[in-house]
Amino acid sequence: MSYEMSGEHDPVTIVLVDDHEMFRVGVRSEMEQHRDRVQVVGEGWDVDSSVQAVMTGRPQVVLLDVHLPGGGGTEVIRRCEAGGLDSSATRFLALSVSDAAEDVISVIRAGARGYVTKSISSQELLDAIDRVSTGDAVFSPRLAGFVLDAFSGSIEVASIDEDLDRLSPREREVMRLIARGYAYKEVARELFISVKTVETHVSNVLRKLQLSNRHELTRWATDRRLI
Repeated sequence: MSYEMSGEHDPVTIVLVDDHEMFRVGVRSEMEQHRDRVQVVGEGWDVDSSVQAVMTGRPQVVLLDVHLPGGGGTEVIRRCEAGGLDSSATRFLALSVSDAAEDVISVIRAGARGYVTKSISSQELLDAIDRVSTGDAVFSPRLAGFVLDAFSGSIEVASIDEDLDRLSPREREVMRLIARGYAYKEVARELFISVKTVETHVSNVLRKLQLSNRHELTRWATDRRLI
């Protein structure tokens, strides 16, 4: 049910969860321009702060990044539910730069009601928040296929190469962007980090995966349906 169809209602309360302060500031600023529709009641930047923000604010919707210091978005959901959070009153909507199959499926299996990427427009995000708050499931078009594939058995998440476990969450993000053909400067801009940091992450990824260059990395990621 879209906002236009639902008529007048109180603003949907939300908590922003993302380890990039600049991204949180940007989303909060955008949301504050639509106070008739949404109200930000808290923020989190790692698992501990995010769980505290959710349990304290009891929002209707949590905008949840998948990769966070301390265990990731799935750990936030798990700890909130273990702490007694009412899943029918607070719903999680993943908002991430990652559109990899295993990220989408793992956070949905953990209990999220939807998954959209950070390329989403402000209007689309507002509509997604409104729909998730009423119990609908919302996915960016390409990501919905991953969920269908997972439940049909086309993707076996547990069988994804153990090599992936050697990479940190940030290294996984860098790996996917590099494998898609992003230049170092583009990766730095996308992830709000320096070019030097990108270079360090790429070096670590190639070493951990025992690959020689970004062309081998692209082939490795493609074979595992990570891009």
